[in-house]
Amino acid sequence: MRAVRFHRHGGPDVLQLEEVAVPEPGPGQVLIQAEAIGANAIDAVLRRGGSPWDRPLPGTLTGDVVGRIVKLGPDTPPGVAVGQRVSALTVDAFADYAVADAGFLAPIPDDADAGEATMMSLTAPLALRVLESGRIPAGGTVLIQSAAGTIGHLATQLARFYDAKTIIGTASSPKKLDFIRELGAEPVDLTDPDWPAAVRALAPDGVDTVLDAVGGTVFAQGLDLVKPLGTMVSYGAITTEVPTVPVLGLQLRNLTGVSLYGWQQARPDEARADIAEVTRRWQSGELRPVVDTTYPLTEVARIHETLDARSNLGRLIAIP
Repeated sequence: MRAVRFHRHGGPDVLQLEEVAVPEPGPGQVLIQAEAIGANAIDAVLRRGGSPWDRPLPGTLTGDVVGRIVKLGPDTPPGVAVGQRVSALTVDAFADYAVADAGFLAPIPDDADAGEATMMSLTAPLALRVLESGRIPAGGTVLIQSAAGTIGHLATQLARFYDAKTIIGTASSPKKLDFIRELGAEPVDLTDPDWPAAVRALAPDGVDTVLDAVGGTVFAQGLDLVKPLGTMVSYGAITTEVPTVPVLGLQLRNLTGVSLYGWQQARPDEARADIAEVTRRWQSGELRPVVDTTYPLTEVARIHETLDARSNLGRLIAIP
């Protein structure tokens, strides 16, 4: 089968489509024949190298694969069967076939859009979990960093169901700011050095909740915007600048971190309930996952060019 590999760190040109053996599903795993693959921004960071999370080479690309189960490994959970159409997060996603944990599959209807469906296994459940962790009070204010991205645009939509009075979303281009406005949030330009002043104009008393996957200076500025007893949620650091916060710097603010993998290990039943909830909202039309562009798998470098430019609205998809 074909699979994407990179044997050195660098730009999108280091990505190669190679012939490798079809993987065998291990205990509790399934083998999926891919029909659509959703890209993750963190993989552009890992491909470039020099991050705190670098992995051994040759590298693979993570992602969410939508397709049909073609083989079961030993000890798969009851109800998982060959032929089922599912979405699943996997660490070697950009390939014709992928193995995935059978315990956290998102069932996908036969007539559902494959690109949208890639967001049911990781990005939408993660968006829901960071919002739950943010403890947004009814009538409160939430600030969502990178609100036009793959996770951010879903969190922006889901925030409406928490009865927030004000939803503020940051982005770094006029196109993204317009997109955030279309999603029903107040857009703030993150390229403006004084962007926190724009947030304070919308929320003079501070914000109740901040969702941050940027890290670095943006994290520190966002924390400063949280009102007393409000909550800062960190679920990544795309800048590779991992936040550090002195205890005294919290000043009666709550700080929490979210890892979907950690949540699945600690609370597997609740993690599966999150998948079911976002899938229900998607199927009912309450949640609208946005696919930016779809490319053939052979053009994976173009996906990474867009990830490097951070110009996508919603998710980028590869088709084997």
